[in-house]
Amino acid sequence: MSENIMTRQGYETLKEKLRRMTVYDLQDIIKEVMVAAAHGDLSENAEYTAAKEKKSFIESRIREMEQRLSSATVIDTSGMSSDRVVFGATVLLQDDDKGEEVSYTIVGIDEADVSLGKISISSPIARGLIGKEEGDSIAIKTPGGVRNYSIIEICFK
Repeated sequence: MSENIMTRQGYETLKEKLRRMTVYDLQDIIKEVMVAAAHGDLSENAEYTAAKEKKSFIESRIREMEQRLSSATVIDTSGMSSDRVVFGATVLLQDDDKGEEVSYTIVGIDEADVSLGKISISSPIARGLIGKEEGDSIAIKTPGGVRNYSIIEICFK
């Protein structure tokens, strides 16, 4: 999926991360570069070289975040409802292989965090769930092998 979609919460989180990186991280590294430069011969100054590389990395990351935000299609999922799994849905699943319940919220690429139960719309599990309904059983091919799930509930938070 080439479109850059994200939830309103994900957009705001990325915007705040960009602000922190621009206001704090970039300013801190500029100071580090100046301090390292004050140590003398720049051609043999490892601190200066490392600080310049870190500054370049931060500037690159800032440009990347700015591009992601400017090209984002923001979807407000707060008022959504559907009887099928779509972007923004939180899906309660029965993991038929492990015999336990798991819950995933389908979000944009920039928002994904499996430890929080947020999976990217482009992940194998999300792609396998899209369009399915409560009660459906599905087999999803993942990098770890085929996983079998039953959809218990679809909701929007």
